[in-house]
Amino acid sequence: MRILIICVGRMKQGAERELAERYGERFTEAGRKLGFRAVEVIELSESRARDGATRMAEEAGAITAAVPDKALVVILDERGQSLGSAAFAQQLARWRDEGAGAIAFVIGGADGLSPEFRRKARLSVAFGAATWPHQMVRVMLLEQLYRAVTILTGHPYHRA
Repeated sequence: MRILIICVGRMKQGAERELAERYGERFTEAGRKLGFRAVEVIELSESRARDGATRMAEEAGAITAAVPDKALVVILDERGQSLGSAAFAQQLARWRDEGAGAIAFVIGGADGLSPEFRRKARLSVAFGAATWPHQMVRVMLLEQLYRAVTILTGHPYHRA
């Protein structure tokens, strides 16, 4: 199953990028045995429109164009559902077992995702009630993806 992370904004060089790359590599290595392909990260440019609604609409158009046909869309949104790591892992496994070809995890821009795009999501996930910088959300998502495959394989990384 193909896993994509579609994000508005670019990750700069530094500790966050290194950590994201490390978890992406770990996921790829561990997930291959479970039928998951390497994580593909697609970075989209932030809109330069003056008002937030127009920025969100322009970014939604770019995100929509990047989502593969028939991919399940999962958005990262502070209003989303808070899933434990085991529940997240089980959801990934369920989608894989149901034959989903691709899952597109979407991280919006500074203004968030447009309401119209949010309605397209199969699932909305929050990493707590706090608002996180987009670079940190990407790192946390990649860590959770890696943790999910370790849960599914019984690896001791996840000790709960």
